[in-house]
Amino acid sequence: MNHHIEAYQKRIEDFLHQLLDPSTAPVPDLLAAMRYSTLGGGKRLRPLLVYAAGEALGTPDSALDRIAAAAEMIHVYSLIHDDLPAMDDDDMRRGKPTCHRAYGEALAILAGDALQALAFAVLVDDAIGLDADARLRLTRELADASGVRGMAGGQAMDLAAQGKELSLDELETMHRLKTGALIRASVLMPARASGTDTPLAESLSAYADCIGLAFQIRDDVLDVEGDPALMGKACGADRLLEKATFPSLLGLEASRRRACELVEQGLEHLQPLGAEADLLRFLARYIVSRMH
Repeated sequence: MNHHIEAYQKRIEDFLHQLLDPSTAPVPDLLAAMRYSTLGGGKRLRPLLVYAAGEALGTPDSALDRIAAAAEMIHVYSLIHDDLPAMDDDDMRRGKPTCHRAYGEALAILAGDALQALAFAVLVDDAIGLDADARLRLTRELADASGVRGMAGGQAMDLAAQGKELSLDELETMHRLKTGALIRASVLMPARASGTDTPLAESLSAYADCIGLAFQIRDDVLDVEGDPALMGKACGADRLLEKATFPSLLGLEASRRRACELVEQGLEHLQPLGAEADLLRFLARYIVSRMH
């Protein structure tokens, strides 16, 4: 299974290199900032989920690279903006200085903006090999996951919650938007591309909802006890920013248990699928065992 994952990681890395080809850049500095934050780092969890779901559903290969790249570019754009002084004010990301530290705040903002725009462009390009209705479904799925009902809305809630105590329901709602929405879209976009029937799509959505929240809980735990050398960034930032987290609300051990429970619930939702969903199962378990 690890070899399978490495092959998909190389596949998305190669495709992102093609999309961000510096020889075609009308503004070299902007593309350099985009490449700096996008290439050569990260777990590539969202692209892996795209490929895993596509593998389970038989989604056309012509579409998967573009869907995976779109999900990753939206994720990277969000990281660039989250790291800005106006947000989390982070200095390190993926083991190197954050984009605004390397290229300045203005160019970092533009790099994030350009990655967001490119993500949607690759979904509507004829090269994706899907009809107009399928491309529209993909665009809507990614837009919903990125906007006020998804990642941006969750980030706004996170900023507003600093220094405040949240209930467990409020904390889970925030992270289902901030982190979970794009993870859910990464699983559902291959289903939208292949016209998967509604009951199976609902099962995949429930799976993704569980693992997305488990992913955030594990992130919160690693911010407390993780190794900065493995994480590629400083730990303890949540406490310094007085953020509401699962460990601060539940404690470390209860947070770990909650993440494991969510993964088991997610795996139950994959029962309609057979061995073709084994990579989705592997990624669910990886989420709660990872060290970075």
